[in-house]
Amino acid sequence: MSNLYFIALVPNQNIRQKVFELKNEMREKYGAAHALKSPAHITLVMPFRRKEAEEELFCRVIRETAADMKPFFIELEDFDVFAQGVIFIKVKDHENIIEVRKNLVKNLRNDAGFSPKETGSRFHPHMTIATRDLTEENFDSAWKAFSERTFQEKWLCESISILKHNGKHWDIYNSYPLMSQ
Repeated sequence: MSNLYFIALVPNQNIRQKVFELKNEMREKYGAAHALKSPAHITLVMPFRRKEAEEELFCRVIRETAADMKPFFIELEDFDVFAQGVIFIKVKDHENIIEVRKNLVKNLRNDAGFSPKETGSRFHPHMTIATRDLTEENFDSAWKAFSERTFQEKWLCESISILKHNGKHWDIYNSYPLMSQ
C-alpha cells in the first residue's frame, strides 16, 4: 500500500494560525472548506505516492538537501488568484524558494527515483486560502472582498517539511532544518 505525501515550506505557528483563520473565513462566508485540509504552506513538490518502505530514502534526500541550504526570510503580501476558484496569499520574493525547489527536485530525481511528472515543471510560490470547492458565484464575491484586503507577514524559513495524508487531511510528518553555515 502506498501513502500520499507532499513537500512544502511551512511557516511558524503564528502565521499558520492567521492563515487558518482566513481559510476558515472562506469556509464560513463562501462555502470553500477544501483548503482547511492542510496547514498553511508553500508547496515545493506536489502530492505524490510512495510505499512506506520508500519513505526512508526520500526523507533522507530531503534532509540532506535541507542541510545544504541556508535559512532565509519569506515575505507574504496581499492576495491574488490563479484560475477560477483559487485564491492565495502572494509570496513577495521567489528567488530563495525557487533555489530550494531546484535543488530539492534535482536531488529527488537523481537520488530517490522521482520522475519529472512527479516533481512537476511549473512553479509559482504561493499560499492557498481557497481552492477546488469555491463555486463560480462565491469565487466572484470572495475575490471582490479579498482583492481589496491587505495581508503582510514575514518569517524565517528554517526547514523543509514533508506532509503526509492521514485519509482525511494533511499532517506535518517531519521537518528537516536548513543548516548550511
